[in-house]
Amino acid sequence: MSVSMLAEQLVIAGESVDVFTTTANGKEELPVVVGKSIMVDGVNTTYFHRVTKDHTQFSPDLLTHVWKNAKDYDVIHVHAWWNLAAVLSCLVATWRKVPVVVSPRGTLSNYSFGNKNNTAKRLIHNLLTKRLLKKCFIHTTSENEYHSVQKIIGAKVFFNIPNFIRLGEDKKYAEPESKNYLKIIFFSRIEEKKGLDILLNALPGVKIPYRLSIVGDGNIDYVNRLKDIAVKNNIDQHIDWLGFRGKDKFDLLHEHDLFVLPSYDENFGNAIIESLSVGTAVLIGENVGLAHYVTDNNLGWLCHTDPASVSDAINTISAQPDELKRIKKDAPAKILKDFDADNLVKKYIDMYNQIITA
Repeated sequence: MSVSMLAEQLVIAGESVDVFTTTANGKEELPVVVGKSIMVDGVNTTYFHRVTKDHTQFSPDLLTHVWKNAKDYDVIHVHAWWNLAAVLSCLVATWRKVPVVVSPRGTLSNYSFGNKNNTAKRLIHNLLTKRLLKKCFIHTTSENEYHSVQKIIGAKVFFNIPNFIRLGEDKKYAEPESKNYLKIIFFSRIEEKKGLDILLNALPGVKIPYRLSIVGDGNIDYVNRLKDIAVKNNIDQHIDWLGFRGKDKFDLLHEHDLFVLPSYDENFGNAIIESLSVGTAVLIGENVGLAHYVTDNNLGWLCHTDPASVSDAINTISAQPDELKRIKKDAPAKILKDFDADNLVKKYIDMYNQIITA
C-alpha cells in the first residue's frame, strides 16, 4: 500500500514515474499483460514474468529491461530486499551508474538476519550486498528502523521519511458506548513477527474484564497453533477471531479502546497510524518502528516483547480511562496533520532532488 501510494502521489505532484515489478501474487501469478506498460491507478506500470515461484522472485525479463532502460531515469528506487528482483535490479542500476535509493522496509534488521534463512542471508550480505548497499542511498521510514539499518550497513546518505498511509474519511464518530470491560484489538497479518503469541500468553495475567478482537489472516497452521494457545490458557471465550477486514476497518478500530501490537520487529507499523487516526490508543512493542513517535506525542504506551510486560501494561492502562479518552479526542487531528499526503510527497521529492545533485 505504501509503495503504490508513493508512486500515485508522485504522479499527482507532476513527477514522471514508472514502476517495474513481477507478476508475483503469492504462489499464483497476477492476470495482467506482461512486458507492456499499462496504467494502474494513474501510474505507468510494467509487469514481468518471474521464473521462480517463491520469495526469490527471479525475473530475467525485468533485469534485462532495467539494464536497457536504466539510463532513462534520474533515480531508481528499490523497495525491500532479500529477493532477486530487488538485489539484482540494484546491482544492474549501479553498473549502469544510475543513482539508487533502497527502502529496506523491514528486511535489514537484526531480527531479519536472525529469523529465516539467516545463514544464507549473512553469506550473501558479506559477499555481495554489504558492498552494494554502500553505493546506494538508504531510505528508512522511522527512527527505530534508521538506527537498526545503520548498525548493519554503511551508505552514502540516509533519509528518514514516514510511509504514506491511506487513512479513512475525516468522519465524526459517535461517542463510544460505556461498558464494563476493556475492548482490545489486534489488527495485523498473523505471522510470527507480529507477537500475537506474546499477547495470548499475556492475557491470563490481565486482572480486569476484557474482550479481544483478532483481525487479520495468515498461515492456517500457524493460526491454529495460536488458537491452541488460547484454549490452553483458558482465554478463548474472551476472543473473537474476525479474519481479514477491509472496508470497515476504521469503524472497527474506532469501536475498541486499545490497539495492541507487541511485534518482535517492525520497521514502521501502518496499522498503528490507522488506529490512531480514529482515536484508538496503542500499546506497541519497543522494537516497533513507530515507538518513538507514539511516546514523543503521548499517543500510547510501549511494552517489552514478553507476556508479563504486556499484561502489566494492559492492567496499568485500564486504570487510566481519562488517558484513553484524551487520546480518542486528540489523536485523529495529530495523525491527519503529520501524515498529510501533500506534505509527505514534498519530502520524497526533496529526497530525490538531493540524490540527483549529490
